[in-house]
Amino acid sequence: MIAIGGIIFIFVMVFGGYLAAGGKMGIILKSLPFEFMIIGGAAVGTFAIANDMPAIKHALKDLGKVFKGPKWKPEDFRDLLCLLFELIRLARQNPVGLEEHIEDPEKSPIFSKYPKILSDKEGINLICDTLRSASMNYDDPHQVEEVLEKRIEANLHHAMHSSHALQGLADGLPALGIVAAVLGIVKTMASIDQPPEILGKMIGGALVGTFLGVFLAYGLVGPFAAKIKTVTEDDGHFYQLIREVLVANLHNHATNICIEVGRQNTPSHVRPSFAELEDALKEVKQAAA
Repeated sequence: MIAIGGIIFIFVMVFGGYLAAGGKMGIILKSLPFEFMIIGGAAVGTFAIANDMPAIKHALKDLGKVFKGPKWKPEDFRDLLCLLFELIRLARQNPVGLEEHIEDPEKSPIFSKYPKILSDKEGINLICDTLRSASMNYDDPHQVEEVLEKRIEANLHHAMHSSHALQGLADGLPALGIVAAVLGIVKTMASIDQPPEILGKMIGGALVGTFLGVFLAYGLVGPFAAKIKTVTEDDGHFYQLIREVLVANLHNHATNICIEVGRQNTPSHVRPSFAELEDALKEVKQAAA
C-alpha cells in the first residue's frame, strides 16, 4: 500500500503544484494521447528489442513486487530455521532415514509442515542437493560454501534481470521524450505562419513530450526498478540463510549452534528473536517425540 500511496502522492504534488502555479491542464490533456503514443510505443518497442520473451514475462511478473514487497516474511525465516533443524537432527541420528525426505520432498512429512517453503523449488533444491552431497562424502565445508555461494550469486543475477531491464528503460525514456518534443517542434515549424497564440500552444504541446519522458523515467519506471532490486535482494537473504546453516552443519557444530549461526546471520528486520525461535524449536521437538 505504501507504493500505491507514493504514486498518488507523486501525481498530486506534480500536477497540484502545476495547477497551483497557474498552469492549465487543457494543453497537457490535449497533447497527452499523442505524446504518450509516441513515447510509450517507442518504449515498448525498445524494451521488446532489448529483451527476449521469457525476460519480458519475468519483468511483468516482477512488477507485482513493487506492491507486494518481499516474498519471505519474518515467520518464513523462523520456519526455515525449524525445517533445517529437523533435517540436520535427522541426518545425524539416522542418515539413511534422511534419504526419503531429500529424494522426494513433496511426500516428506517434514517438508510438508512448511508448505510455503516447499513451494519454492530453488530453496528446496538448495537444501536437498547440499544434504545429498554431504551424504555422498562431499562434505568439505569450504568447497561446499564456495559452490553454494556461486549458485546463489547466479540465481540472484538472474532474478535481478527485471530490475536491470526496467532501469535501462528508465534511462531511455527522457531521450524518447526529446524525440517526441522534436517532432512537435517540426510540426510547429510547419505552421510558422500562424498567430503567436497558436504557435505558443503548439510549442507547449511539444514540450509535453519532454515532460512526459522525464516524468515517467524518474517518477515511475526508475523507482519501480529500484524497488524490485531491493525486494529481490531481501528475498535473496532466504537462500543465504540456507547456506549459512548447512555450512555450519558441515563444520560439525551442534545442531542448535548451526541454527543460531543462521539466526544471527539473518537481517535484523526479519530475524526471529532467540526466545521466539527457542519456543518454535520446542514445539518441533515435542511434535517429533
